[in-house]
Amino acid sequence: MGVRTPSVRPMTPADVAAVADLEVESFADPWPPAVFFEELTLPGREYVVIEDGGRMVAYGGLMLIDEDAHIMTIAVAPARRREAFGSRVMLALCDAALDRGARHLTLEVRESNLAAAGLYERFGFTVVGRRSRYYQDDEDAIIMWAVDADQPPYRRRLDLIREGA
Repeated sequence: MGVRTPSVRPMTPADVAAVADLEVESFADPWPPAVFFEELTLPGREYVVIEDGGRMVAYGGLMLIDEDAHIMTIAVAPARRREAFGSRVMLALCDAALDRGARHLTLEVRESNLAAAGLYERFGFTVVGRRSRYYQDDEDAIIMWAVDADQPPYRRRLDLIREGA
């Protein structure tokens, strides 16, 4: 019998406590649970989670505005990084964005978060600018975009990542 691979599923209000715990483990300026509860009620939002062995190991969310999808947050439990959970969450978010009619994808990433920036580059995001002192600790955010994500070349990129994820 093979190893079971945890599946990506939509986030529900019942997940918020575990997501908030993972948020605290992952970020210096975590979102409080109330933000996740509110996000789950807003139109144009899509949040997903991955659980393994009864523990939250990853989550992510996006906001759609017209034809742009803004990846709002993504996190993987520190002890479970480098196990492709980030790629699986990104695939789910990209698929959700494209299924909902997005043409372009965007996000901000901490200038110091080279691992995340590398993941996003793998997904075809390129640096287009920076937001000075964007984070509470005054660190800059790097602005990244994947344009024309609704076109066949980008979908092929996602299929190749999916095959390797």
